[in-house]
Amino acid sequence: MSASPLPTTHIAEIAPQSLDAPWLVRSLWPASAVGLIGGPPKCAKTWLALDLALSVASNTPCLGTLEVQSPGAALLYMAEDSLQNVRARVEGLCDHRGLDLRRADLHLITAPSLRLDRDQDNQQLSATVEKLRPRLLLLDPFVRLHRSDENDSGAISAILADLRTLQRRFDVAVVLVHHARKNGRGPQGYALRGSGDFYAWGDAYAYLSRRETAFRLCLEHRSHPAADPLLLKLVSRADGSAAHLEIARDHIPSAPPTLEALAEKEILAAGTPLTRAQLRARLKVNNQRLGQALENLQRAGRLTKARQGWLPAGQ
Repeated sequence: MSASPLPTTHIAEIAPQSLDAPWLVRSLWPASAVGLIGGPPKCAKTWLALDLALSVASNTPCLGTLEVQSPGAALLYMAEDSLQNVRARVEGLCDHRGLDLRRADLHLITAPSLRLDRDQDNQQLSATVEKLRPRLLLLDPFVRLHRSDENDSGAISAILADLRTLQRRFDVAVVLVHHARKNGRGPQGYALRGSGDFYAWGDAYAYLSRRETAFRLCLEHRSHPAADPLLLKLVSRADGSAAHLEIARDHIPSAPPTLEALAEKEILAAGTPLTRAQLRARLKVNNQRLGQALENLQRAGRLTKARQGWLPAGQ
């Protein structure tokens, strides 16, 4: 019996990658990206993960500063915390932000165990994601989600491949919380505990390390330039309530350029009118989003549309 051929397409028919590709949370996590929040024990990995999940689920800035661009439901499995403890942490974050806990589109998997190396558990996880259609799936920590040897590249790659399939099928960002070696050396991705497949698999990585009374957050993305490292502190009110991470004031990052800024920069550099088609080819962006950006610049009096194309206002 002959096999049917695999699907193919001419490379020119594939939509170009946008230079202004969407984020889940700007500067921190790209939309629909798989990856890890990693670091040694007691480095606030779960605090960062919960801050990220609540931000997506409530459309409020992550770490008090970073804009959510793809809000929606968040689905969590917290293998080391009781449901009551997770609720208490999230309630504290909501208290700090002035949010009603019930208004956050945040959901917890309540099964007593979840093993990603078991077919039945994988099928149930897939059915849950299909039912809720979250923008973010958070699994914390990876070490409690399987019974395989973390140094066995075959076993680990199979688990990670299933999570990649889940991401592609449901267009969901997948975040694993994972430990680094206590004395890990070299690039941070290679300091993650276990198989090197962890570092090869992801689109995004957030690395936390302790710096005396604070935590250093380094970001790495496959398709975006990384932001500068951030210094985070775990703070609360005097009575210990409303505990949350915040960015030290002198470490608040500058936002990546908007599509409006990128389009205006191209037109200024060209020195001659550029058509919308020429701009789209240079910026590799969605045509509708580019049109909206050009209209915004025109309304702001920064660009003028002429017969030959777009040019700076006043020319």
